Amino acid sequence: MNVSELYQSVILDHNSKPRNFREMESFTHRIEGYNPLCGDHFTVFLKLDGDLVADISFVGTGCAISKASTSLMTAAVKGKTRPEALEIFERFHHLITADLDEELDLESVGKLAVFSGVREFPARVKCATLSWHTLRTGLTEDESNSPVTTE
Repeated sequence: MNVSELYQSVILDHNSKPRNFREMESFTHRIEGYNPLCGDHFTVFLKLDGDLVADISFVGTGCAISKASTSLMTAAVKGKTRPEALEIFERFHHLITADLDEELDLESVGKLAVFSGVREFPARVKCATLSWHTLRTGLTEDESNSPVTTE
């Protein structure tokens, strides 16, 4: 299976059966993310135990890339510390925003490597990163009443 086929397979799987797709009842942070350009709209729920991401979930609607990215994000950061989760954010963000001619270290991002092709489609980068920016806001700031946007 080549990278393109793997990408399609993972995206379809996480879009049709998203992991951690539920409204969490006892959360410490609830952060909304909204992409006004395409209508992706997710709410990310975090349960932090000190610096540990004890639980994470999401609800909302979006395109297949956005939903799959959010699903994979929740699986990647659950059980990690805040600094580890922020490091995963940085590696993922670099993966999909790096110059096309830059060689990437796909090993460092594990399953998230399937999104490496997104950088070839600038309009889709915002779809893939919406929930990640939403997560980062929850990990670095006090809750605000404004949704995180990709404008």
